[in-house]
Amino acid sequence: MAKQNVAEQFVDILVRAGVQRLYGVVGDSLNPVVDAVRRNAAIDWIQVRHEETAAFAAGAEAQISGRLAACAGSCGPGNLHLINGLYDAHRSMAPVLALASHIPSSEIGLGYFQETHPDQLFRECSHYCEMISSPQQMPRLLQTAIQHAIGRGGVSVVSMPGDIADRPAPEKTIEHALVTTRPTVRPGDYELDKLVAMIDEADRVTLFCGSGTAGAHAEVMQFAERIKSPVGHALRGKEWIQYDNPYDVGMSGLLGYGAAYEATHECDLLILIGTDFPYNAFLPDDVKIAQIDVRPEHLGRRSKLDLAVWGDARETLRCLIPRVRAKTSRRFLDKMLKKHTDALEGVVKAYTRKVEKHVPIHPEYVASVVDELADEDAVFTVDTGMCNVWAARYLTPNGRRRIIGSFSHGSMANALPQAIGAQFTDRRRQVVSLSGDGGFTMLMGDFLTLVQYDLPVKIVLFNNSSLGMVELEMLVAGLPSFGTANHNPDFAAVARAAGAYGVRVEKPKQLAGALKDAFRHKGPALVDVVTDPNALSIPPRIRAEMVTGFALSASKMVLDGGVGRMLQMARSNLRNVPRP
Repeated sequence: MAKQNVAEQFVDILVRAGVQRLYGVVGDSLNPVVDAVRRNAAIDWIQVRHEETAAFAAGAEAQISGRLAACAGSCGPGNLHLINGLYDAHRSMAPVLALASHIPSSEIGLGYFQETHPDQLFRECSHYCEMISSPQQMPRLLQTAIQHAIGRGGVSVVSMPGDIADRPAPEKTIEHALVTTRPTVRPGDYELDKLVAMIDEADRVTLFCGSGTAGAHAEVMQFAERIKSPVGHALRGKEWIQYDNPYDVGMSGLLGYGAAYEATHECDLLILIGTDFPYNAFLPDDVKIAQIDVRPEHLGRRSKLDLAVWGDARETLRCLIPRVRAKTSRRFLDKMLKKHTDALEGVVKAYTRKVEKHVPIHPEYVASVVDELADEDAVFTVDTGMCNVWAARYLTPNGRRRIIGSFSHGSMANALPQAIGAQFTDRRRQVVSLSGDGGFTMLMGDFLTLVQYDLPVKIVLFNNSSLGMVELEMLVAGLPSFGTANHNPDFAAVARAAGAYGVRVEKPKQLAGALKDAFRHKGPALVDVVTDPNALSIPPRIRAEMVTGFALSASKMVLDGGVGRMLQMARSNLRNVPRP
């Protein structure tokens, strides 16, 4: 048997860790690893057109599958392109292993062609970032990187010179058992006892949930019923907590709606569960706050806490439910449910009023129709900007759908690359990219990746020929819009020229039929919807200090709502409120 080289050993370890694909762009220093992938039937090389796409795709795959995913870039400029997608994956706590290939080891530090220092560059967007300097070092270093990515939830970066990758692997290598799943974390008895006492003493308790409640839906509902608590959520908590939720009071934050803001401010005790909600201006400063999180570094960094509880949501709630005293009064809960329904009733007309005649098309209407027509287990990837607003207000979670976006990093151009990673996990599952024209054109080259691999991703392009969110930011600052207009082509024609299905929609009555045809198409499809550039949205309950980095306008052009099927959910929940 031929002796393995380091690159082959590297790829074998990735396979043992469950990695099925390596996303990247080939290049000289990376060639030994790419060739090792070519000769290993257990892993595929996914050729993208830009390394940023590779990192975004790997991050999305990791979020959908729950497994380690991987990407790679060649030396210098190649791996530098990974950094934005890696920041997003790291801040989304997606387990991703990135290979940053390096220049020849003998030239490091001498200003060689394409020299950078990836072992320094990626430190801020990773839990672990080290360079392999010898074949003997590689197995242990890679295994350590894998453990960091999986165990801590985030990115690990391994830098490896091309000449090291091509050297013979050491004959005797210790194969360590690899951890590929994370344990549950139970809080200490002291914290549990104190939290139980706080809950029992409070008359009005509100739960505010984030993405850390994934897998804990049943426990959150049981807990809310026991203590008669309204349940609000952050954007990243929407897909995990809003469905089948008779205690739902909506979302707080810059894209918020409903009564979540009131519920978090009018309670005696606010319990933050699995959320690193970044906008502390939306959190109260005059109520008691307890926070439950599996990552201790998140505890207390957004608001002053009366109690910090280190534990994962599911295990912590399982400990709490039998210990807290069941509350009998629904007064606070029912009041918030009524406020929530009233708030949604007040804004629903924003997208229903004469919408079938409005040209350019209301983007709210587009999102609403997509929500109705998409599969019950669809994966939605959402561009940053106004698409975030429409996704937050119109996509209906049900426990089977997934919603992936750059919700913590806030990058443009994330939806198409993330759709690639999501679709590779299951070609039979519907993946819909809600893309803005600004984000789509930024990494439009990787539309060709869909065609090359015949990935059946459906792109719904909200084409308002502008950077809508930035225009809104300028409005709030009292500035005229400048540098925000896009001179766009007919994107449907571009799609057809690339070999995909493409259709352009300019009138509302064309929309449903165009989406149905695109969703039925077997391969990649793009629906270019010309939308109203004046259809902008603002969150409820906004004060000046809340809008740093966001947008607020009193202009009559600004629409303040539309909530799609969430109104139906709220009305259904309100029917549970006892009548006097």
